[in-house]
Amino acid sequence: MKNTSFVHPRDQIVDMMGRIYGYGLTTTSGGNLSILDADGNIWISPAGIDKGNLRREDIMCVTPKGDILGPHKPSSEFPFHNDIYKLRPDVRAIVHAHPPTLVSFSVAGQIPNTAVFPNAKSICGTVGCAPYEVPGSEALGRSVSGAFAEGHSTILLENHGTCCAGGTLLQAFQRFETLDFCARLIAGAMQVGTPRYLTDTELEFHAIDRNQDFQEFVPTHRSSEEMELRYKMALLIQRAYRQQLFTSTEGTFACRIDKDSFLVTQRGMDRGGIQPEDLVLVSGHKREAGKHVSRGTWFIKSIFDAQPEINSVILANPPCVMAYAVTDAKFDPRVIPESYILLREVPTFPFGTHFHDVKAVTKVLSPRYPVIIIQNDCLVTTGSTLIQAFDRLEVAEYSAKATIACKSLGGMKPISDAQIADLVKAFHLLK
Repeated sequence: MKNTSFVHPRDQIVDMMGRIYGYGLTTTSGGNLSILDADGNIWISPAGIDKGNLRREDIMCVTPKGDILGPHKPSSEFPFHNDIYKLRPDVRAIVHAHPPTLVSFSVAGQIPNTAVFPNAKSICGTVGCAPYEVPGSEALGRSVSGAFAEGHSTILLENHGTCCAGGTLLQAFQRFETLDFCARLIAGAMQVGTPRYLTDTELEFHAIDRNQDFQEFVPTHRSSEEMELRYKMALLIQRAYRQQLFTSTEGTFACRIDKDSFLVTQRGMDRGGIQPEDLVLVSGHKREAGKHVSRGTWFIKSIFDAQPEINSVILANPPCVMAYAVTDAKFDPRVIPESYILLREVPTFPFGTHFHDVKAVTKVLSPRYPVIIIQNDCLVTTGSTLIQAFDRLEVAEYSAKATIACKSLGGMKPISDAQIADLVKAFHLLK
């Protein structure tokens, strides 16, 4: 979703519900979204209408006078939406749904620790909890609005689901999406080991802007190669987002144009709706005027400078790989031949290594070791082409998912050393 200043609330709600339902984060009958417009009208998803086929004309409007406009009944949860808007003038949009993993946390009486990876805590804020009450009741309205009155913008509803608020529907959704990502990551991590959480000091250190050396410049021309690369990158970023390899706020793609310049994801841009013009051109230590490069751009430039054979880099947080990244458990890529051929051994670096000693990382990250993990931070995949780096991202997540699943089947039987030697010889892999 791009700038919504000129997008009607009906269309915003339909678009965002499409994402939520499409990602399996709610059911046909579950979940509701709302927006408070500048005139005080509350636009809200309807009650009893298929969330998988929601149309703009299905979205209901409740006026400040209480008049109901539209062909259906407003969501049965309208009371708590209304209460939140009355209590929190800063809130202009609300997302409520029942993602399976977050429901499991709400049933267990636990709140996901968002310090499991950087930026999640700053996106979600503090996470509150609303005691169980009957859905649609005034009591539930008081319970939920009470949690928001405490200053939380993200809450779990006991034995129910989650509710997130924001200044825009996109912001509310990003809090919802990020909390669900944390929950899935923690649940996966607990299957392979014990999750490690970042300290406030580590989070503050990660938040330091290391891109200050990039000064603005105005490009004098756009080559056909650059325009083609923008098109391909935007398509792959959207695909990675649809496959939930990263969230709308996380994930960085970069690809060389030539020896001194490359394109990179723009900071703060919704990955689900990114367009070719949203990417940032970097030339030397200069960035395209009017755009902010992703946080990891300084790191990507260090990789390109150190490894001339690497032409594309992806920094991502796929949840199954990250389950290993936030524990001491070692991710073993010897799953199937494709996994080892594309990923090789996947070295793991402690959190913050690339901040303290970037050369130690860029020396290892190479055509010989094209994929690495940085604990509690990200998976880094590289390639001689954009599609090769993307393929490695997909294969890494699929392989990690398989290794986690096989825990319940008695454990993994990896490809043997002798079989690895055969693969190295048959596919002429670097030694």
